[in-house]
Amino acid sequence: MTANATLFDFTNSTDLILEIPTAARKQNLNQVGVFSSPISQYQAYINELCLQAVLPWIQEDFSPQAKVWPNSTALPSFWEVVNGTTILLDGRRFILVPSESIDLSELRVPQEWVDIPELIGDYYLAVQVEPDEGWVNVWGYTTHAALKNSGKYDAGDRTYSLDGDELINDIAVLSVAWEMCPQESTKSAIIPLTISQIQAENLISRLANPEIITPRLAIPFQMWGALLAHGGWRQSLYQKRTGQPEQLSVVKWLKDGVSQFAQTIGWNKFDLQPTVAGARSVEQIEAPAETSTILCKQLSIAGQNYELRVIPQNIDNQITWRFELRNANLGAAIPGGFKLRLLTEDLQSFANNEDIATTAVPELFVEIALEPGEGIVWEIEPLPENYDREILKF
Repeated sequence: MTANATLFDFTNSTDLILEIPTAARKQNLNQVGVFSSPISQYQAYINELCLQAVLPWIQEDFSPQAKVWPNSTALPSFWEVVNGTTILLDGRRFILVPSESIDLSELRVPQEWVDIPELIGDYYLAVQVEPDEGWVNVWGYTTHAALKNSGKYDAGDRTYSLDGDELINDIAVLSVAWEMCPQESTKSAIIPLTISQIQAENLISRLANPEIITPRLAIPFQMWGALLAHGGWRQSLYQKRTGQPEQLSVVKWLKDGVSQFAQTIGWNKFDLQPTVAGARSVEQIEAPAETSTILCKQLSIAGQNYELRVIPQNIDNQITWRFELRNANLGAAIPGGFKLRLLTEDLQSFANNEDIATTAVPELFVEIALEPGEGIVWEIEPLPENYDREILKF
């Protein structure tokens, strides 16, 4: 996996040279996803090459469970607007920061990875990418605390930078720190960022214009950071910038089938013999049938498989929606301490929006009436693996 560093006389003996897999090198720009401009498309390409080279090394040297965070499907929504990729392993995050520059005098990290609480990492890896030659050079790393406390902030491009001599250049030290100091303090405290739903919708409408090449610099960071931190808003911005249709419309899924994008993040629909009185699909409101069409998302929580179900109901001629969490194993329960919660698009609570298992229970559920076009965000505690906030439209 590791190339011979002595072949590269411009590298340090402590640098880590990794080959880009042949399959990744053969990809063309169009294979990394749909993007609004050649600039963001090429940014995605460099990030993809970096990821394909570095992730196998992390899995081999640190943990085979290391994976992209929040999930690989979310990567285009990040790469459309910001450079960098997050790897999650054992509850800690590596932020890969790729660059094609041959100048290794400093590491520059976009502010998003430093000042958005939901996105900050533990360790930041400086990665030089050479796509034509087929290798990457992991030439140093630092921590979030070091970037925040010692890094130089550049308001012009909204980056934090550390000089090369302020990084830990011997990558072998990272493996030692990982094993010997699992409780190492790596992060600084960051103030949460918030905006209202109306603000978010206005910003998405404005920044959806693909002629705005760098939307991350077009509005104040406080607003931009809050927008990017919300998975549903970030995905909406990406879809609008790239001209893609709405992907998370529950009513459309029930009528026309679950979109390909939704399937990649675990959503499917199927017919179920109704176990809830009055349960009926959108189509069945006018044409009653014996079965009920429901939506279901597969989840993994604390090593166990669960299902989040969305069930349409017609009660007294009014459509309501039942969100239901069940154990995927027949007869198995939801453990005590689990929570199922629904929130508005801007993450506000409302009456009767939560169900809590004080002891083991067969299911958790929340029922809600929604106006056409209204959006809901679901949350579960403990957090499911690969969780990224979604805005389900009704």
